[in-house]
Amino acid sequence: QVQLVESGGGLVQPGGSLRLSCAASGGTFSTSTMGWFRQCPGKEREFVAVIRWSGVQHTYYEESVKGRFTISRDNAGNSLHLQMNSLKPEDTALYYCAADPKTGLLLHPDDYNYWGQGTQVTVSS
Repeated sequence: QVQLVESGGGLVQPGGSLRLSCAASGGTFSTSTMGWFRQCPGKEREFVAVIRWSGVQHTYYEESVKGRFTISRDNAGNSLHLQMNSLKPEDTALYYCAADPKTGLLLHPDDYNYWGQGTQVTVSS
């Protein structure tokens, strides 16, 4: 049974940094596509970043986080990370880790079969 467990969320001041982690178990993730999404109350879950395998690892970011966030994972795919720098109040959300065996560029929540429970990130002074 596939399990994804996020950690690393918290309260941080604007301009600060956080590093989210996602521990994956119960499956083979080395060639899976893995991503981060976020959701605010009353809003739809939105794409943040994705990392996929096609011989080499490729990454892709939502426009508003480019240059501030970095997605990475270990070679076995069992740990996924999101380094978040220069955080802004608008980054406040519940952040989810997602994984799927498909290897395409998966940008929509419906593309993913496996989800974590989420970790809260609050950016406020």
